[in-house]
Amino acid sequence: MKISVLAALLLAAAVLPAAAQSGPSLQEQMACRGDASKFCAEHIGKPPQMNACLRENKSKLSDSCRKVVESRGG
Repeated sequence: MKISVLAALLLAAAVLPAAAQSGPSLQEQMACRGDASKFCAEHIGKPPQMNACLRENKSKLSDSCRKVVESRGG
């Protein structure tokens, strides 16, 4: 259980890193967690590449993640 929680936190930290002055909220991170794993797993831990991957896959993202990506300029 501890490993899966740690993995989720690491994934969430990698999703949509700092834009402008503040990073994504936990709610935003969780909105994209599944999509990040599904479409961009190879970019976990690489924030710039993760952002680009999520933008490139925007049409495939869940509604909640798509809204986060769009709100952050994607």
